[in-house]
This record gives sequence, C-alpha cells and structure tokens, in this order.
Amino acid sequence: MSPPIASAAVNSARRQEPAVRGAGGSRRPRPVLRIHFTADDLVRSRIASTPDPMWETVLSLTELRGRDAPNIFGRWRREARARVDPSVRFLLPLVPPVGYFADFLTPAEGLDGIDAGIDAILHTPRRQLRADVAVLAANRALPAWALDIADADPAALGQIGEAFRSYYRTIVEPYWPTILAQAEADRARCAQAFLDGGWIATLANLSDAMQWRPPVLEVNYPVDRDLFLYGRGLLLIPSYFCWRLPISLMDSERRPVLVYPVRRDPIAPTIGGGSREADDQSLALLLGHTRATILRALNVSRTTSGLSRHVGVSIASASQHATALRNAGLITTDRQGNSVLHSLTPLGMALLRRQN
Repeated sequence: MSPPIASAAVNSARRQEPAVRGAGGSRRPRPVLRIHFTADDLVRSRIASTPDPMWETVLSLTELRGRDAPNIFGRWRREARARVDPSVRFLLPLVPPVGYFADFLTPAEGLDGIDAGIDAILHTPRRQLRADVAVLAANRALPAWALDIADADPAALGQIGEAFRSYYRTIVEPYWPTILAQAEADRARCAQAFLDGGWIATLANLSDAMQWRPPVLEVNYPVDRDLFLYGRGLLLIPSYFCWRLPISLMDSERRPVLVYPVRRDPIAPTIGGGSREADDQSLALLLGHTRATILRALNVSRTTSGLSRHVGVSIASASQHATALRNAGLITTDRQGNSVLHSLTPLGMALLRRQN
C-alpha cells in the first residue's frame, strides 16, 4: 500500500519566479515535483486523447482574472468578462486566482465529457469534500455556503454543478475547436516522439518545464515534493489554459495525473485572435457550436464514444448531433461490431475545406 500523499491541486500560473534566492542573495535550486516511475508505470502511463473540459473550465477561471499572455488570452478575456454569468460567484471561492483549488472540481470522469464530470461532482464522497474545503479554509475566508458543500448538501452541490455547466457552455465551449486544434497538434508531436524513442523520448520532450532523469520525471513546481506512482501509471492531460507550469493532483486515492501546457505554434490561431477563429465562428453559426466541433473532430473517423470523449459531451448528445449531421449529408455512419463509426462525406470534407 502506498503511503498517503497530501492532496494538492496547485495552479502555479503567475507564481513562478525566474530565480529563487536564499540568504545573502545566493541562488538555490528551483522547487521541483519529482515523479518516480517503475517499469510498470511506464507501461501504464498514457497521454489523454483530448483536453479535459473540467480542467479547462477550472484553469480558465484563473486565467479570466489574470493579465498574462494577452496575445493568447486577451480577446478571450474581454469577451468572457462581458458574458460571464453571475452564478460564477459559486465557483470563485473554490478556485482562487493562485494556489490550491478544490480537487473535487476535476474528477477523472471529466474525460468522458462535461456532463459526466458534473455528475461526478454531485456524487463526490463527503470525506473528500470536507478535506478539500478544509484546505481552502486554511488559506482564506470562505462564504458560509461552503460549509454546506463540506457536508455534501445536495442543494449546495447542485448549485455548484449548475454554475459549472453555465460557465463551461458560455465561456469555454465556444472556443473548444481552437483548444482541440492546439491540443491535437501537440499530441501529434508527442506521438512522433513516442514512435522515435518510446516513453523515454516522449517524457524528455513533453515540456520545457520537465526533465527526464531516469527513473524520475522532474517538473518545475511551486514547492518541492515527491510523487511515487507505485505501478499505477501517470495520466498526462494536455491543456490550453494550463499556463507556464504543469499541475498535479496528488491525492493518493485518485489516479495520478499531470496536466501540462500544450506547446503553442506561434503562427497557429489562438482564442485571443487569429483567422481560424473567424472560420470556427462562421461554421458554428451555420451548424451550432457543438455540431461544428463534432464535424471538425471527424477529420478522422471516430466512434460515438470517441466523439463523446473528444468533444466533451455525453454519449447520448454525441449520438444526437451525429444523427443531425448524417441527415444533412455531412457524415456517414457504419456499424462495426457493437459500435458505430462516423466519417465525413465528400460534402462534409468540402465544407471543412471551405472554412480552412
């Protein structure tokens, strides 16, 4: 049995200093998260096929209140601040601008879509809720309703779930095609590194904030700590809103994850501006945001469950939107065993080419 590891979701954006100095101005090593791998961990580790909508939502909340990287987030901040729903007040105390944010807001189920992630929030065990709220309360004053969350009050959790859904639909989902495009480009780079040199090459080239010192992955981090995987493997999650340094949850009862910032192509479009953004918006006006995202996701054939994970919607929703696109002649659907495979038709390909 692995020893307990303190829960520590750390948003390190805007916290990292270029150098750390000790007494008398002497330089000392930068704090590092050391992730210890075994051979079993290398076998069981993987890179998520898509960003996690729960993580992107939480991390976007921190960027919404910042001023870093105006070329990447500037226009998005202006648009988001004008559209944000008042219900966001139920999320802000749980997601401070810097430091720890509540672990329960980023459940593993988030990779199955926003609906699955919110459902997991609503069913978070009371023990975890109390632990998360206690960590937050140790560093800042919390509103009275936060105590209801700690007691797993269904009404309070429902309020959080609805606020989360409203924020995601309004502030994150409209930009999902661009977020996916950046993440897919980064994943393709990682795939090439894996083909060239396996996991060792992949880990070594994943981020400038990481360094592979076999069998330890060293990650620049706000504090020094060690994470022993104990054969569980590491889930690496690409993120658009993760800025500068990777982020880790270290709760020993959850699968170890490392959310890392995608490498951004300097000439690629961003949610802060770029020609592709206008194309995405025009396609979204024609089809709706979710269907436009699904159509773009079918640049490679995918199953319904694959679409669900990739786009961040429920399987039922993915199936419904795929049916509408098929009825419009933009995709075809072929059954393969117990699943169905969706692919673009020539008309669908032509529509995407027209937008690119």
